[in-house]
Amino acid sequence: MLIVYFCQVTISFMKQKPCYILGIESSCDDTAAAILNHNKVLSNCISNQKIHMQYGGVVPELASRAHQLNIIPVVDQALKKANITQNQLSAIAYTQGPGLLGSLLVGNSFAKSMAMGLNIPLIGVNHMQAHILVHFINEKKSLIPGFPFIGVNVSGGHTQILIVRNYFDMEIIGTTIDDAIGEAFDKCGKKMGLDYPSGPIIDKLSKTGNPKKFLFPVPKVKGLDVSYSGCKTAFVNFIEKEKYKNSKFINENINDLCSSIQSTLIKIITQKIEMAVQKTGINCVAIGGGVSANSKIRDFLNEKRKISGWKIHIPSIEYTTDNAAMIGIAGYYNWKNKNFSDFSSVANSRMSF
Repeated sequence: MLIVYFCQVTISFMKQKPCYILGIESSCDDTAAAILNHNKVLSNCISNQKIHMQYGGVVPELASRAHQLNIIPVVDQALKKANITQNQLSAIAYTQGPGLLGSLLVGNSFAKSMAMGLNIPLIGVNHMQAHILVHFINEKKSLIPGFPFIGVNVSGGHTQILIVRNYFDMEIIGTTIDDAIGEAFDKCGKKMGLDYPSGPIIDKLSKTGNPKKFLFPVPKVKGLDVSYSGCKTAFVNFIEKEKYKNSKFINENINDLCSSIQSTLIKIITQKIEMAVQKTGINCVAIGGGVSANSKIRDFLNEKRKISGWKIHIPSIEYTTDNAAMIGIAGYYNWKNKNFSDFSSVANSRMSF
């Protein structure tokens, strides 16, 4: 009887043993580290690289060098903020891809070395899946999506519409055939002389502008795919034409220009989100990626919630841009399912689902 009781206590203790996941994100120009206790975020630290602003975009070689300088201090900061030591870690999750190869290699090498030294599991994470799984972070007043749901990734490098059947069964049903929405925002912003990244600046300036002042084309693309190249080119050509007639055109119309181009870029993706809901019959939509912070796309989704009864999931602003908490939550669900990576696994800049 005593032995049975002892075994029950031991099993209960093992179940209650905390799981600490270190998440590492280094896919582009932000070096990030986070600590999660199961699905709860204890720390989420990011080191931004300001050097790219002067170039109007990310310079891959400079990004990888900055990651090498930042990764140790950021991981140390994440551990201290979570108030745990590295010896308490249960596993290390890192961004395996997609992203800039040089940047990915830094996180890949560091995660492998640390996991090997601590003799704990290594978990390679798909960056784009992580943007969707961020909705499963345990936060107060936050409801998690029910499967299946429509996932929407909108960022500087990707524009995707997905059917999400479970944590790791995600099917792309629509994508960009050329530029990503975030890339279009940045290139249009650069043409107007705005700093990089331009998306948040365009969003801010658009609030006092007229979205119907200037009209730009919304391309007709079959199915749920989208295209941003044509709209971007039309905007650039329009600016050149108007500047030729009036050198002060941009300064005199900056708010209306921002409002008009933002309205068009967001309309391109929102009309396809609406089509995806109609085609699949799934009215639960969860959005992720840097452009999910945009006020226009949030207004569209919130309006659909009120008028059409859609179930909408929008991440907290801190989880929209590249961050390590999303890598950590993806790592946690992999850890639960014992989906560990081999130490021979490599970074994959074009990693797909």
